[in-house]
Amino acid sequence: MNKLILGLSVICFISFTSCKENATKKIEENNVAQAAERDAVASKFPVIQFDKTEHDFGEIEAKTPVETVFNYTNTGEAPLVITDIKSSCGCTVPKDWSREPLAPGDSGQFTVKFNGSGTNKVSKTITVTANTEKGTETVKITAFVKPDPNKTPVTATK
Repeated sequence: MNKLILGLSVICFISFTSCKENATKKIEENNVAQAAERDAVASKFPVIQFDKTEHDFGEIEAKTPVETVFNYTNTGEAPLVITDIKSSCGCTVPKDWSREPLAPGDSGQFTVKFNGSGTNKVSKTITVTANTEKGTETVKITAFVKPDPNKTPVTATK
């Protein structure tokens, strides 16, 4: 039994060591150059820079729709692709942004419409999902919503 195990071990050892080729001979210089170029490009990200990160509508009456435009520029080294823009609630609607890649140095814009809901100081966050290093960027809108003058105030009764 020991001779059998010893014999199999010797055969395995010989077969593993005799078929060894030099792995560096299989590397092609062309593939190395392509991999280096790919890795250099992969570390470059687009950078989205907004003309403003917050917009204040000031005082508005309740249920009065207002909108603003956020302008942005790709200041990075790769094309910028915005995949989605969402707000923190349904009363704020982002729209009209390009889904096409934005080259470095180019600019774009999107509109944010707020329907005037809420009371007093209102703040909403808009999240931009893009292929930036962080993956998401945010902008804000704020307003002071005055009560609707046509609505009768509710008084407490005892």
